[in-house]
Amino acid sequence: MADEVGLDLVEIAPEANPPVCKIMDFGKYKYEIAQKAREARQNQTHIVVKEVRMRPKIETHDYETKRNHIEKFLKGGDKVKVTMQFRGREQTRPELGYKILQRLAEDVAEIAFVEFAPKQEGRNMTMVLGPTKRKTEAVAEAKAARKAKADAAAAAAETE
Repeated sequence: MADEVGLDLVEIAPEANPPVCKIMDFGKYKYEIAQKAREARQNQTHIVVKEVRMRPKIETHDYETKRNHIEKFLKGGDKVKVTMQFRGREQTRPELGYKILQRLAEDVAEIAFVEFAPKQEGRNMTMVLGPTKRKTEAVAEAKAARKAKADAAAAAAETE
């Protein structure tokens, strides 16, 4: 029957009694499976952990700049590891670094949550912040914003 139609006879369940076979175009079937696998790989999200390093004696402007970078990473859907580095006599006052990390966690509370609380490990104190939005949502929002911006630029170019 398969030869008459010009298709392949494919065994679906060899363990069944009697074995189950299907008449289909096997090359097309393999191609469709490969396309589905490729599509699944494209939609896969890679969660990246970005690292930002600070010192306890950080100036306000430097702190704001670092906070803005952290917000950008979190809005992009990535996790952020904040490392507070202590040198020399700064090691005797870890509470200063802890206060800065707590302030940072409060400043970005609307877009992030504290995944790992500040923890002292030798000369460094680390804290991990996780985004409240999933990476896929953040990527979709960024694409929509870029498209809206491009549409607005195209409309502005038409009016000129």
